[in-house]
Amino acid sequence: MADRGADVGVYAISVVAQLVGTGQQNIRLYERKGLLRPDRTAGGTRQYSDTDLVVLRRIGELLEEGLNLAGVAKVLELEAANALLRAELDRRRPRR
Repeated sequence: MADRGADVGVYAISVVAQLVGTGQQNIRLYERKGLLRPDRTAGGTRQYSDTDLVVLRRIGELLEEGLNLAGVAKVLELEAANALLRAELDRRRPRR
């Protein structure tokens, strides 16, 4: 059977809330603030991926450190940009 990947939404919001230890209303708020974008079924039901779980756990860490949601959004944006730059640098480095 083929690997579906970390970005495929398979978890319901109730399951995700339990896995990351937060309320469903918080997860919906994070989505409204643009901090994550879960997949949706044809009927509009949210489906969260393993990648979404990682993001939600990172949001929780940043909130615990005292950042507000605007600060969390900026950190996530900078971390994503940094990851892209690192990947580009790795791609351009000569192989040994």
